Amino acid sequence: MLHGNIAADSAIVKFSAVEEAAWTFSGAAKVYDSQDDAWHAILKDEITAGDVVVIRYEGPKGSPGMPHMETFMAAVLGKGLGTKIALVSDGRFSGATGGLAIGHACPEAFEGGNIALLQNGDIIHIDIENRRLTVDVDEKEFARRRESWKPIHKPASGWLALYRKNTTGAHRGATVYWD
Repeated sequence: MLHGNIAADSAIVKFSAVEEAAWTFSGAAKVYDSQDDAWHAILKDEITAGDVVVIRYEGPKGSPGMPHMETFMAAVLGKGLGTKIALVSDGRFSGATGGLAIGHACPEAFEGGNIALLQNGDIIHIDIENRRLTVDVDEKEFARRRESWKPIHKPASGWLALYRKNTTGAHRGATVYWD
């Protein structure tokens, strides 16, 4: 589990899937509001070594349902960038995901977590050994950005709309059965 000003509650990384040389990583953010947008960007070579890709609005409420970020990470690994870029998301990963992939960032973007306020070019720092996930943005700047923030509402009807309304954050299991 990682903590810091991007994911105040928590974020998850499968550190055994990350080469130890990449346990400390810093880079400029490239921010996307969906996995599809990030996937298209990597296929067009708009994402390069040294970038920290942020995919937000893929959490339990934002998507809703918290889909896997497997499509994007498969493209990252296929391009040989598994240790050369990092991914930070409020979405989730399977146990088979490789590369520097951090998911379950909480609070998620849809709920106004700081991941929603990240901008292209913000410098993000990952320190797996010390369990830290931070960005060089102070609280005053986050407060300024929050003034104009509005959540992105992806379509949801039926059960998914009910799930979005009633689910907990990923750090509490993304469940509707929480006391």
